[in-house]
Amino acid sequence: MSRNMSPSKVAMPAQDPQERSLNFREVALGYTREMAMEEAARCLECKHRPCVNGCPVKIDIPGFIREIARGNMEEAFLILNRDSALPAVCGRVCPQETQCEQTCVRGIKGESVSIGRLERYAADWYRENACTLPPRPEPNGHRAAVVGAGPGGLTAAGELARMGYAVTVFEALHLPGGVLTYGIPEFRLPKDIVMAEVDALRRLGVEIQLNTVIGKTLSIDELLEYGYEGIFIASGAGLPRFMGIPGETLKGVYSANEYLTRINLMKAYEKDSLTPVMRGRHVAVVGGGNVAMDAARCARRLGAEEVSIVYRRGIKELPARLEEVHHAQEEGITFRMLTNPVQVLGDANGWVRGLECVRMTLGEPDASGRRRPIEEPGSNYDLPADVVVIAIGTSSNPLIRLTTPGLETDQWGCIKTKGPGGETSREKVFAGGDVVTGSATVILAMGAGKDAARAMDRMIRGREMAVQHG
Repeated sequence: MSRNMSPSKVAMPAQDPQERSLNFREVALGYTREMAMEEAARCLECKHRPCVNGCPVKIDIPGFIREIARGNMEEAFLILNRDSALPAVCGRVCPQETQCEQTCVRGIKGESVSIGRLERYAADWYRENACTLPPRPEPNGHRAAVVGAGPGGLTAAGELARMGYAVTVFEALHLPGGVLTYGIPEFRLPKDIVMAEVDALRRLGVEIQLNTVIGKTLSIDELLEYGYEGIFIASGAGLPRFMGIPGETLKGVYSANEYLTRINLMKAYEKDSLTPVMRGRHVAVVGGGNVAMDAARCARRLGAEEVSIVYRRGIKELPARLEEVHHAQEEGITFRMLTNPVQVLGDANGWVRGLECVRMTLGEPDASGRRRPIEEPGSNYDLPADVVVIAIGTSSNPLIRLTTPGLETDQWGCIKTKGPGGETSREKVFAGGDVVTGSATVILAMGAGKDAARAMDRMIRGREMAVQHG
């Protein structure tokens, strides 16, 4: 196998920006076999494997890339699948540029190896070529429950199922996937990809019980009474935050959570949708993260003439992935940097007509390490808008903590854990992902799910050994 010493990644084919801004089909089209093998040949197979240390779920990155370079696509996937329950998802939405690819040696004198694109290729190839399914594990006689069918919960379920546990996942919505289903748009993550990953877990024996709100339909204590020997809470952070400025209750103001859920889960972009969303001519999205980019790009696809990202810091401080910012710019999204809303303006009938904004400058770094935005006195101006989407973050829903006596939470309502395995103040109850950290990334939630599954296994098997030895 010859090395490819090109300093640049093999480019990813994509839809034309003008065309894709009018549809919800996936933007990035994926590598061909030849492209994948060419890119895989750029990997140096470093002995110290820094990329693996940069991966929250510790995938054998050099191993699966080596098999792609050799043309062994099935083996590449099987290596991936040992450590990741959702490789086709991770290959599309994980911020590899700040994790595995950031530590890639090839990035020192050029671009890193495109680990995410290769992960996506291997997962897609395996799904499309209907290879032999991995064998179903032998049951170990133990039961575990998972609360939430998002990335963290699905990962924990997959890990436990591979160990032989009978796993039941309880999901509040009518479809599994969590944020993968309701939060990330179709053009970034097609829902058939998510459902294929979920189906793979079902084939491992994972049972997914939908339309079940833990804390309402069933409580954590009831799950323990029903014989589950360990419970992993991965209910996410789906409670939207607002700015607390005047006018946020006007008609035409959405949380990004509601806006994206209507579009992604309820298909509001379809003409006959039963849960439509307002299709404004001038849409303002407040925030600078991936969620804000998703909302803005959705608004463009719904026909908005002008879509603005309103963010109080500069372009360099945007927390969104560079790829998402680049795609949004290509699609004609306007970036109004160093701008902060102070009021949502309404008309006589209670509908949004604009945002009153103030211009900002950047001062000294704050606790987050980013320069603190400071208002410029007298710089207020009005930005026309008939739809406003607030995308400044989310927090965890209080339902579980309010119905689970003894479950300790922090000042923000996130569940407290005692260690990397996600142990909580309640015996046999573990937690991880956004319900513990607040809004974070898919791959970090997956890492928490993997760690919790292993910690649950140690606890349950430790109890079993104690019983056996009296």
